[in-house]
Amino acid sequence: MKPIAVIALVAALVLGLVACGGDDDGDSAGNGGNGGQAGSATQPNRAGGSDAGASDGDGDGPRERRAAQPKRRPFVVGIGEQNSPMFADKRFRDLGIKHARLVVPYDAVARGVERNLTDLWLSAARSAGVEPFITFGHSRARPEKLPTVAEFRAAFRAFRKRYPYVKVYAPWNEINHASQPTARSPRRAAEFYNVVKAGCEGCTVLAGDVLDQRGMTRYVEQYRRHLDGDPEIWGLHNYADTNRFRSSGLRDLLRTVRGDVWLTETGGIVKFGRNFPRDEQRAARSIRYAFRLAREHPRVKRVYLYNWTGAKPADRFDSGLIGPNGTARPGYDALRAELRG
Repeated sequence: MKPIAVIALVAALVLGLVACGGDDDGDSAGNGGNGGQAGSATQPNRAGGSDAGASDGDGDGPRERRAAQPKRRPFVVGIGEQNSPMFADKRFRDLGIKHARLVVPYDAVARGVERNLTDLWLSAARSAGVEPFITFGHSRARPEKLPTVAEFRAAFRAFRKRYPYVKVYAPWNEINHASQPTARSPRRAAEFYNVVKAGCEGCTVLAGDVLDQRGMTRYVEQYRRHLDGDPEIWGLHNYADTNRFRSSGLRDLLRTVRGDVWLTETGGIVKFGRNFPRDEQRAARSIRYAFRLAREHPRVKRVYLYNWTGAKPADRFDSGLIGPNGTARPGYDALRAELRG
């Protein structure tokens, strides 16, 4: 069986960037991948970002603005990655990152292959001293199925029993994206949040984990009506913001909700369809801009870049920091520079 990333990465890379950006061929980017996770945190890796300026909404990319740079402000930096070998890579260890995110099918524990892959990822993360952040997504066996609340509760209890050391969760990945069965049911997505929040005492539980696509705020407003309480943290995938060098998706969410925001998937797209032809330097600029956005907005507390392992040249979507041949890309150098301040 292929590694977790190859299986999962393509699962839901669809309609976020264009829905926000209005490109003509329908390409967009979100992550609907599924995977595993691990360990316990030591000192968090914190960063303040780079000195590159950026346009907001004009699509022209970064410009130097030496006169008025945002004040440096620490926030936690992590990596979203489906492949467990990342944890053994010396280049990853050299970054000092102690937080990683994995997307797993909600029914992973009930399915042998998924369970084994999750075991492998979590074990590798624990060995590396990395705090695991688990986000659930659709089943690979029946991706169109929207679980009942009872089914989701049973699956979550099984996951908690098997991995009691996992303490950071987002109940569902990209709840507003068309690839997910929650896209037409903000109420059910909210009920999944309620299940995890009630069933995981002492855990950090994120609400939302939405993609910055058209209709995001309307979805979030409907979702909020069915939440038990007011969440302290919201998750956002702001690919459109970072790769179009703007901030509208993040600003929209900040206006719509209270609490902190984690950029749970962000970073630079190396390639995506016709809208984003292969360009490693553009992806590196997008990573620098993601850090700039985090510095500019005090409610942003964590940034998880997606992802470590690059795709094959023929694949449609690629955002890897490391190329498929094992060579570090400019995006890796940009991340390293940001972390070093």
